[in-house]
Amino acid sequence: MKKLLVGLLLMVVAGCSQPSQITIIENVNGYTFSSDELINFSVLVIQDGKVLETGDESLSEKYSGEVIDGEGKTMLPGLIDAHGHVMGLGFQELQVNLAGIPTLEETLEKVGEYAEANPDLEWIQGRGWNQTLWPENEFPTAEDLDRVVSDRPVWLSRVDGHAGWGNSMAMRLAGVSKDTPDPQGGKIIRNSRGEATGVFVDAAEGYINSIIPSSTLRERELALEKALDQMAKMGITSVHDAGVGVNTWEMFKDFADQNRLKTRIYAMIGGAGSAFDSLSAEGPIASYAEDMLALRSVKLYSDGALGSRGAAMIEPYSDDPGNKGLLFVDQNEMNQMVSKVMGKGFQANIHAIGDAGNRQVLDAIAYSKSLNGNQGLRNRVEHAQIVSLEDIPRFKELDIIASMQPTHATSDKNMAEDRVGPQRIKGGYAWQTFLDQGTIVAAGSDFPVEHSNPFFGLYSGVTRMDHGGSPEGGWYPEESLSREQALKAFTLDAAYAGHQEEVLGSLEPGKWADFILIDQDYFEVPASEIWEIEVLETWVAGTQMFSKN
Repeated sequence: MKKLLVGLLLMVVAGCSQPSQITIIENVNGYTFSSDELINFSVLVIQDGKVLETGDESLSEKYSGEVIDGEGKTMLPGLIDAHGHVMGLGFQELQVNLAGIPTLEETLEKVGEYAEANPDLEWIQGRGWNQTLWPENEFPTAEDLDRVVSDRPVWLSRVDGHAGWGNSMAMRLAGVSKDTPDPQGGKIIRNSRGEATGVFVDAAEGYINSIIPSSTLRERELALEKALDQMAKMGITSVHDAGVGVNTWEMFKDFADQNRLKTRIYAMIGGAGSAFDSLSAEGPIASYAEDMLALRSVKLYSDGALGSRGAAMIEPYSDDPGNKGLLFVDQNEMNQMVSKVMGKGFQANIHAIGDAGNRQVLDAIAYSKSLNGNQGLRNRVEHAQIVSLEDIPRFKELDIIASMQPTHATSDKNMAEDRVGPQRIKGGYAWQTFLDQGTIVAAGSDFPVEHSNPFFGLYSGVTRMDHGGSPEGGWYPEESLSREQALKAFTLDAAYAGHQEEVLGSLEPGKWADFILIDQDYFEVPASEIWEIEVLETWVAGTQMFSKN
């Protein structure tokens, strides 16, 4: 009788002839944040895709609806990757993936095998090479690639996306010669005779990128499908996509309209130029298709990456005297871009890795705030990898979110201190320092630069060790996160970084029922095993998007 009365009451409240759909998932080991406090629950009640209530087994008596046995599995809020590249992840699945290969020869072998298996491709493209993993630790050359593919152009993006490696045919097609100048914000790697060797850093990549045929709509759709499948498998229920153009946004909307999205996408418009002018014409889009999409931020770039020594440093690199890296634009131009974006009410999310790049961004946001006031836009520095110690407090003063990727620290630890030395590294990957001063840290992966698995990021955040347990005790362990801090950075604080904490980030009443079931208890498993946790099920708005079985 009690269940019947509850059902009738719901019908009256809904004002309809049929009761709202209720799903009760019981017998779970659930964790969620509630008003910033971590709580435990055993039953989740979902109504029309949103959380109705969490609590103990008494909820199973209180509500009537479909009952699902969670079989004692651990439930977490859906994980939010605050910085990824959706189409890059998808195209990585379609092209040759060179991530993690430990030698140049094995890299070349994989390129050759891919070219042989795809004889109809006009260009051989791929991503993921990383010369710092190779014994020689030197940039590769066009001649290296020519040994395995010489009859077609080859273009391979470095793991961080801030350098590209081409073969001789690619350079010939692009018209690159000894006289080709280095562009603003870019560098052509040259030999002792001044000739291009085949590696192009940051803006110089444009010489090759500009001549590569555009992908077809079908290729882009296939890449998006693969990216969505991969994210759902990894337990990512929402992603902040760091740089989209007009065509990509329209494709995202088409997928949302067709109910084909498996992951929510908080999109950043790529740059403050023509794409921004077009996509910002009607102002920020806080929600589209019931929070499956949003478009209220812009991705800008200050500098390059640490691995390719393109990150802009105040003083020269410790391992490359005379080289300070590359600022993509001068201070005045950065000021104008940030002011343009913020002036239209869009959140500015700016890539900055070196201490000079970070300082430029801080100065630009301060300049814009002096013109536009404090608009509550929650502007972000994307990466914030090497920050001058005197600049870290400015993040709090300017109300800037530090959007950081924990796996960058454990991937970069073998070269980062070589690049910047023992003093500057104290402001590097400084997660706990930011948190201690009250700065919000939103965590992500930067996939496909790093693996899309968020449990790799949670592990790196907690241990600051690689998967082999090195270094023992962690790399600069004073900057490590507690398990609770790490999870919050991948859930509630990531949602806050997207102005979505009222609808996402935790399993609180009224929020979307985005959650995952995993094979081990994140809070109880040994820290050394966090990266091995597997996602069993992924749910978005109360609908299952992935099941391992």
